[in-house]
Amino acid sequence: MTTLHNYGWNDFHQKFYNSKPTDLSVGRVISIQGFKYTLITSGGEMEAELSGKLLFGSEGDDLPKVGDWVSFLDYGESGYMVNVFPRENELSRKNPGPKTERQILAANIDYALVVQSLDRDFNIMRLERYLVQIAACRIKPVVVLNKVDLISDPQYYRDEISRLRRGCPVFLCSTITGQGIDELIASFEPGKTYILIGSSGVGKSSLLNLLMNNSIQKTAGMSDTTMKGKHTTSTRSLFLLPGGGILIDTPGMREFGLTFEETGDRDEFFPQIKALAGNCRYPDCRHMGEAGCSVLDALHKGGLDADLYESYLKLMREQKRFEIKAGDKKRLGKQFGKMTKEAKAYRKKYKY
Repeated sequence: MTTLHNYGWNDFHQKFYNSKPTDLSVGRVISIQGFKYTLITSGGEMEAELSGKLLFGSEGDDLPKVGDWVSFLDYGESGYMVNVFPRENELSRKNPGPKTERQILAANIDYALVVQSLDRDFNIMRLERYLVQIAACRIKPVVVLNKVDLISDPQYYRDEISRLRRGCPVFLCSTITGQGIDELIASFEPGKTYILIGSSGVGKSSLLNLLMNNSIQKTAGMSDTTMKGKHTTSTRSLFLLPGGGILIDTPGMREFGLTFEETGDRDEFFPQIKALAGNCRYPDCRHMGEAGCSVLDALHKGGLDADLYESYLKLMREQKRFEIKAGDKKRLGKQFGKMTKEAKAYRKKYKY
């Protein structure tokens, strides 16, 4: 399976394949348009359709996504997908709007390239939101700051990101001048899967074209109305990079809501909070007014930025909202209301 190894086939998928002996062929989903799927197989690209089992017997999250590995019946010119392999992970977000449904963007990802542009798009708290969700999805983040040719002080932006203490690589690039592109290309690892995410107009399509050394995606100029980049990508697609590595492009996102559910240690997604929480009096401290809270102590003494703490509160409230499901809406709704009251009272008391 030399071709499939180039597209991310690894020991995880091989182990499952070996556990289910079958005569079915294997491929990876590289594009989806409606119910039209394109797979990469050991023989090249192939169009495929869903079996009745997948189409009618699966929930939305269980249907094949870009990046999924599937087994299929090979009919020569087309395939008939029968099973979806277990996923190593999946990058998801809350569906835009008031509902608490989850949308899976892609599956089996090693690195997420979070792209922001150094014009009006740069927003450190929006970046924090992306990084929290990526960590919850067990994916390694990489920050790509595009349009570095528009600014005079790149170090300011590096320092802003350092405040988050995420320890992730940061690349300052320009798709116009080519600055930083070679360094970004050199960071890609053969056989690893990367995904491009970010708002509309930050230059993801232009970046993809440079990384592919080709005009893969259409690009557009600035909007005369908003003076922001125009949205051009409308589907998720997977590409093999010339120097190795696999890259998934995605449409621009106006919203990137959290989808992780309650875990034993929710602080693990917030490095600054976790570093301080070890000294809290109570192991289940929520850092919202409890006695002996080392996080709040650090906030009072200037050891924790107020905006980062506020971001933590906001994201945790959002995470709690996502947890509200049919059978638990009343119970979790009360918890959410109490949590919001405590946060408001705390801000009022300490006037920060």
